[in-house]
Order: sequence, then C-alpha cells, then structure tokens
Amino acid sequence: MAKFIPLILFTILTNFFSQIMLKKGMTVLPQFELTPSAVMAAAFSIIFNPWVFFGLVMMVVSMGSHLLVLSKVELSFAYPFIGLSFVLITAWGFFVLGESVNMVRVAGVGCICLGVVLVAQSA
Repeated sequence: MAKFIPLILFTILTNFFSQIMLKKGMTVLPQFELTPSAVMAAAFSIIFNPWVFFGLVMMVVSMGSHLLVLSKVELSFAYPFIGLSFVLITAWGFFVLGESVNMVRVAGVGCICLGVVLVAQSA
C-alpha cells in the first residue's frame, strides 16, 4: 500500500489546487444573492470564469486519481490521507488569504496530521 502514497499525494494536491482555483474564481465574480433566480442568472458567469472552469477540471482530475487509488488500496488506508487537503487549505487560507485561524482550528489540523501519520504507519 505504501507504494501508492505518491498517487495519494497527487490526489491531495489536485484536490487542494481545485479548491484554491474555485475560491479565486468565486471571489472575483460580482456579488449575487443566493436565490434560485439570481444563481441561474449568474450561472454563465460562474461556469465560464476561467478560475472556476479550471478548478472544476482539476477537481475531475483529482476524482479520477482518487478512483485509481481506491482501485489499488484499502479505503481505510487511502481515505484518511484526504484530510491533508484540510491542512493545506487551512495553511493557504492563513498565509495567503489572511484568514483568521484560531487555536482550536490549529489543534484540529494537528489532530488530522497525527491521524494521517498513524494511518501511514499501518501500511
């Protein structure tokens, strides 16, 4: 199972980059109300925003990679690694986007990291 860790890490990174691109794409769009009619009116702008479009493409690549991983390793081994996406996204939010990250969130990220280390050791 350990030989598939690079593929698992690829899945995590593509998931991370997809979330970053989607966030960037949605923050550059004009504000719109969260009503069905407003969302439908903004759908063209959302879907054809390059950041959103390529974020969705990256998400499909990540999903394909994850499906390949699932065909090769046990779910209970592969899935906990997905938690590393939360770690990367939290770090990006704090360091790049200037988001507030309190100690409770840091503790949660630490628990995720510890859990992934424990799962990786079980291979």
